[in-house]
Amino acid sequence: MNKVLLCFPGGRHKALTMSYDDGRSADRRLVEVFNRNGIKGTFHLNSGLLGTDDRIAEEEARSLYSGHEVSAHTVTHPTIARCPNETIVHEVMEDRRRLESIVGYAVRGMSYPNGSYDRRIQAMLPGLGIEYARVVPSTGQFGLPDDWLEWKPTCHHNGDLMELAETFVGLHKRQYLYLMYVWGHSYEFDNDGNWEQIERFCSYVGGREEIWYATNIEIVDYVKAYGQLKFAASLDFVHNPTARSVWLSANGRIVEVKSGETKELTESRDLNPA
Repeated sequence: MNKVLLCFPGGRHKALTMSYDDGRSADRRLVEVFNRNGIKGTFHLNSGLLGTDDRIAEEEARSLYSGHEVSAHTVTHPTIARCPNETIVHEVMEDRRRLESIVGYAVRGMSYPNGSYDRRIQAMLPGLGIEYARVVPSTGQFGLPDDWLEWKPTCHHNGDLMELAETFVGLHKRQYLYLMYVWGHSYEFDNDGNWEQIERFCSYVGGREEIWYATNIEIVDYVKAYGQLKFAASLDFVHNPTARSVWLSANGRIVEVKSGETKELTESRDLNPA
């Protein structure tokens, strides 16, 4: 039987994603750092607070976060585990509606405000159109989540960021997939006076051919597309019914299975009729 393994796009075995909350003005500098180093981030915004205090205004959000992902963080940032269901529905759905009117695409993820969540809320989110939700506790590891609605990051940027980055860059065993997930708030760099930390990190991990730089939702969509592949019982071929390419390692050979394609995994010939 063929040995078939999931790869990240392009046959890569490592991915990096960044996750920042609250939409404060320091996001401008952080986005510039990400863009300069080819890194993608997900920015979780409170639509009801845009333009207040030190937060990015609605009219700036679409252009500022272009090329990144805008994600939900509830309308007003309540501690939602203390809220009735009606409040949760409003806070999530209204946040989605307002953010979608700004960015022009479906908002399908979120981070829990104040890190507040419970099983009741997790059970509600799929019905509210939310496919992933980031929590606060970190793992210090580089694995994919077991539960997209309890997505634990690798670390906060004030954790062992560079030590973890050096470990991540040095990972070479291709039988594994590695994901480094960093979270935080951009204003913390102002408060702590440590912008050099994220500058150094992004310069170090950015621009590497072996790393896939992705937003949160891009990772979710890609892994879910893999889950929809239709493999032959023999693993001799696979059909991709999704709208995106998925990369596999088949007996050590990198194979791109394009949208709508049926791909031979034993040889290089194509099973699709002319």
